[in-house]
Amino acid sequence: DKIRDQAKTSGTHLWTAAAHCIANGQLQAKGETAINGFLKLIEQLGSDIQGLELHEQVDHVINNSGLIDHHKKEKADRGEARVENLNELVSAARGFSPDVANTEEEKLPPLESFLSHAVLESGEGQAAEWEDCIQMMTLHTAKGLEFPLVFMSGMEDGLFPHQRSINDPEGLEEERRLCYVGATRAMRQLFITYAEQRRLHGMDTFGAPSRFIAEIPEELVEEVRPRIQISRPVAAGRFRAPSEELAPGVKLGARVRHKKFGEGVILKVEGQGPQANIEVNFQSLGRKVMMLEYLEVVR
Repeated sequence: DKIRDQAKTSGTHLWTAAAHCIANGQLQAKGETAINGFLKLIEQLGSDIQGLELHEQVDHVINNSGLIDHHKKEKADRGEARVENLNELVSAARGFSPDVANTEEEKLPPLESFLSHAVLESGEGQAAEWEDCIQMMTLHTAKGLEFPLVFMSGMEDGLFPHQRSINDPEGLEEERRLCYVGATRAMRQLFITYAEQRRLHGMDTFGAPSRFIAEIPEELVEEVRPRIQISRPVAAGRFRAPSEELAPGVKLGARVRHKKFGEGVILKVEGQGPQANIEVNFQSLGRKVMMLEYLEVVR
């Protein structure tokens, strides 16, 4: 957790964050020894494979990383299968051609190109063997694949696009292109989901829908979640009926601004008209309930 927190705070990779935590004595002795040993192992392997052919690189890493010994300790069938898979990986590397796998737009180093190709081939093979299976993958892995039905989850500002990219035009544009890649993997149907409340690093967070969702033409979107529910008099019946928005843009998850408290996210709506009670999670204050007339929708 300390390494993840350091990476998040400094905006660096886990590798850099781990080295920083070790250098500054932020880890307990046992954890520091294990992490430091892992970093040194990877650095040593990286040095060892310089100048080797691709299949020799893969073979050296597999045999000197401890993977083979680790899997041999597992249950017989599972361990043997995984060792066979690793050996097959070496064979596949021997016959791999980076020039064929790379595209004009994306030239990768041989090892990175091989691993990307291996993941892609694995996804296609699974689809052929188990037609009814659900395949989970990253957006990068999905490049070049197509599926009748696609789910894109975690579509929230702060996750996708990532918090670090929101104020970086180049980073934001790169994530927008990646979002397009994911959306266009769907041949017939695309489901986009986001959470109004999420627990991250032991804390409850309340986010807004990804800004990329708002960029999709309205005529292509069918919203399946209920809209704001407006309170009705008891005499009107046991259930409350959906109603139109209180004001343009006022809905659960929308961002609003208060003159004193700054920006926040709408969590709950009760009542109707300018005096409707709106529960907002403010970035600097936390949860607070106030009347709609004191809030401005952030567009």
